[in-house]
Amino acid sequence: MRRKVTVVGAGMTGGTMAQRLAETGYIDVVLHDIIDGLPQGKALDISESGPVLGLNSRVTGTNDWRDTAASDVVVVTSGVPRKPGMTREELIEINAGIVRAVTSSALEQSPDAILVVFANPMDAMCHVALKTTGLPRERIIGQGGMLDSTRYRTFIAWECGVAMEDVHAYVLGGHTEATMVPIVSTAMVGGVPLPSILPKERIEAVVQRTKNGGAEIVGLLKTGSAFYAPAAATVEMVEAILLEKNRVIPCCVYLEGEFGIRDAFVGVPIKLGARGLLQIYEPPLADDELAAMRKAADAVRELADLAT
Repeated sequence: MRRKVTVVGAGMTGGTMAQRLAETGYIDVVLHDIIDGLPQGKALDISESGPVLGLNSRVTGTNDWRDTAASDVVVVTSGVPRKPGMTREELIEINAGIVRAVTSSALEQSPDAILVVFANPMDAMCHVALKTTGLPRERIIGQGGMLDSTRYRTFIAWECGVAMEDVHAYVLGGHTEATMVPIVSTAMVGGVPLPSILPKERIEAVVQRTKNGGAEIVGLLKTGSAFYAPAAATVEMVEAILLEKNRVIPCCVYLEGEFGIRDAFVGVPIKLGARGLLQIYEPPLADDELAAMRKAADAVRELADLAT
């Protein structure tokens, strides 16, 4: 029996997520958007790759929420980018309204779904989803730490000249340059602590590039933002849920005292499985790393106040 995942928002990020999900072979995908023809066209294009790739997943493009009914997971990518002259407050207000409408409509059709939130600003939009839906914290998972950690691991691997799969490192905290916390104290390369391999100045350069990872891509593309890596990171999260993998990965979840933080969505290492958040892990961190995480939580609360 195939599982069902709805991706809300058929832009470059949502469309690529739908493609990667369909390519798993066991997930039927619904691509939802308010623009008539956009999700339908992308769904048809993805479906027509089936004979070449040997896929039988059903991909549906729609503007009708009824087509999303009985989804196991709903991935929320919808929102508008910040435009010239737009204040941060205006952006948050607009996207908060979109996320309220999307999460309400999605759960009307799929009351048991787990929400994976990618809409920006992601941390604050998780608060909007929580307040709007009243779901338990286990069922609202923000996709931020997973993406930032893949960037961190990539840059470490390049700097060390090693295989990416041998790098294990987390980015915790928030999902902005000012709030993300690339963790150095527990970063490992093939089981060897990162500070044993790279000098301090090279580690600092990798950390800074990680914090600037999204902006670096925006600067190169000129007219867009990243979508390949965000899609790959999201699919890994969705598979952890649908396949009950119980993966230990960094995700943004609502904290209730963990790391000395309350009432804020913050990126932390979690066990992610069939019911969503299964457990939060609290590895020992350096004092400056823990302080940075708590500072990130303060910033998230400030954004959440604007959004909710």
